[in-house]
Amino acid sequence: MDNVMTAPTSFPLPQEIRLSPTKDMLTISFDTGDLVTLPAELLRVESPSAEVQGHAPDQKKTPAGKANVRIKDIEPVGNYAVRLAFDDGHNTGLFSWALLFDYGMRKDELMQAYEARLAAEGLHR
Repeated sequence: MDNVMTAPTSFPLPQEIRLSPTKDMLTISFDTGDLVTLPAELLRVESPSAEVQGHAPDQKKTPAGKANVRIKDIEPVGNYAVRLAFDDGHNTGLFSWALLFDYGMRKDELMQAYEARLAAEGLHR
């Protein structure tokens, strides 16, 4: 039974969350030692809200014109997430620690996919 693998029972937890003075970057240090910096634009266009993600993969929206969006508020939700309020009025969707960690690890890939969707739809950042 030495080769038995088990699923991880925990996920990275934040130690510090810092909003840049210009409110366009969120930096999170995790208990794994990882430090992620996420642009407000990426967080806004990949919001886990139904408004952005829809209720199925084929319903995902591509918000345009968000290059200059800023985070105006960060609200803790229990011990597992934050709700971000953006200056364009969007404030739905809970960003779990696991999601923020994932976005941090894949931010370049997520941004490239977003830019490709914009181009395919004839939209602009």
